[in-house]
Amino acid sequence: MNDPAAAAFWGLAGPQEVTQDHLRAQLAGDGRSVPCIGVLDGAPMSYWEIYRADLDLLARHYPARPHDMGIHVLVGGIAHRGRGLGGLLLRAAADLVLTQRPSCTRVIAEPDIRNTPSVAAFLTAGFRFSAEVDLPAKRAALMVRDRPLRHLL
Repeated sequence: MNDPAAAAFWGLAGPQEVTQDHLRAQLAGDGRSVPCIGVLDGAPMSYWEIYRADLDLLARHYPARPHDMGIHVLVGGIAHRGRGLGGLLLRAAADLVLTQRPSCTRVIAEPDIRNTPSVAAFLTAGFRFSAEVDLPAKRAALMVRDRPLRHLL
């Protein structure tokens, strides 16, 4: 998390204990947020948090719907950035969430508005820009990926 690209947007730079405390809180939580490690070719390359956006503090800042799910993602390592992997992974993760959670009609994300590579990856993954929202720690781009309706055709 001390990588400048990660530190600028995750706020977890510093001694290893800072990241460990964040992960401990995720793992000890009530299940509303699940931390995940993405592995590519046998090596960890991304960190994810899949969470109930409708039960998160974020829900105070947008018109939340029951069962909205959210995604936080960090693609680690310079070798994995800027190659289009982010968009592919985000699309796959959103598809998985929508498949595994039939009551969820959309997936929400709120990257920092200044993090243009992240916003671009969400757009590539089929998310749409919904609004700019002022959150306690950042000004965010509210990104929304709606459930495809092709099953209704």
